[in-house]
This record gives sequence, C-alpha cells and structure tokens, in this order.
Amino acid sequence: MAPLIAEDLLLLLLDDESGDPLVDGTRLPRVLAGAVLLELALDGYVSPADEGEDVRKGRLAVRREEVPEDPILARAVDVIAQARRPMKPEAAIEKLDTEMRAALFERVIERGWIRESRRKVLGIFPAKTWPPVDESHEREVRHELGGVLVEGLDPAPRAAALISLLSAVDAAAKVFPDTDRKAIRRRAKDIAQGEWAGAAVRKAVDAINSAVFVAVMVPAVAAGSS
Repeated sequence: MAPLIAEDLLLLLLDDESGDPLVDGTRLPRVLAGAVLLELALDGYVSPADEGEDVRKGRLAVRREEVPEDPILARAVDVIAQARRPMKPEAAIEKLDTEMRAALFERVIERGWIRESRRKVLGIFPAKTWPPVDESHEREVRHELGGVLVEGLDPAPRAAALISLLSAVDAAAKVFPDTDRKAIRRRAKDIAQGEWAGAAVRKAVDAINSAVFVAVMVPAVAAGSS
C-alpha cells in the first residue's frame, strides 16, 4: 500500500538522530490529522460545503460513495460521515488527532522505517522516542522537498501538500536546518499559498490548512496566557 502524505509527514517531523518529534505534543497529532484530511480532499472524498448545499457552508461533506482502500483514510471518512452533525475542518482535526497519531505511528513502525524506544527523562519521567531504522524512503522524500524548497523547483501536488503542512506548523526550517531558515520559511509559505492544487480542490486545501493552523495555534496561545 502506497504511503500516505501523513506517513511521509511523520517521518519528516521526527529527528533523525534522537527520534524526538520536531514539534510539540499538541502540534504533532493535529497536523497528522490535517494531513489525512488533506489527502481525502485531494482524492475528492471530502471537502467543505459551498453555499446552497444541504450541508452548511464550510462544514465537511463526504463527496464519494466508495470507501478509500487505505484503512486509515477509510476510518477518517467514517468518522466524518457518522458525526451527529457535519463538522468544521478544525473540529474534525480535534476528533481525529489522537486516533490518527496512533494509527500512523503503528503503520510507519510496521513498514520498518522507525522503531519505538523508551527512556526516562531526568531518570524519572518515562518518554518515548522513534529513531530511524530504514531511512531510504525518507531520503527520497527529503530529496524531492529539498529540490523545491532549496533549489526552487516546481512542486508536484504531493510535495506541495507536504510543504503546506510543514508551513502550517512552522516546521519547514526544522526539517532542513542546514539552510537559510528565513528563506525556507518564506518559500514554504509561498508554496502553501500557491496554485498547486486544481481549482476544484483549492478551497478545500485552503480550508484544511487554515484549520491545521487554528488547531495548533489556539492551544499554544491559551497555554501562553494561562
């Protein structure tokens, strides 16, 4: 089964030496859930409703009768379809975040790309890390994204989707630390706002990227003000 955008994103967001996530415990599960929604939008399974539809404008509507072959995507569609009332993208991210995180870690471990390791912080507090095992797939993904972010090549839709998600959690420069960080952030933001998605899904992409940003920023602001 082909890797999901969310699987590639997870690999990129794990430090290749320590196995620690490059973003905090709030951002990681939510951007992974956002990646699942974004893949569903790109494949035409789910998108926000427009004015005049049975579903309220801006809330997620299921667009295809058939179920995705990938069980992670299928589960996400089922959660959206079975909701008591249609959800906004940010509400779907909140609903899916923990479940998607666990499923994606399990998938990437089963593929043999990472392993789970346990340690104690300060010799007391238990913690998990996920150091790499087989880095061949991640190297291919990094090579493609590096060509776009560093060398200025035009992105394919999948690469652009990954970059837009990295931009939403301000992680593009963390993934490519040995570069001009400001230039990487600026390039990632330009791609996120660019015309890499077809007109039919552009609104869905924008809505989901905005939802990821809201989902990861609101808890951070609340924590900072508490």
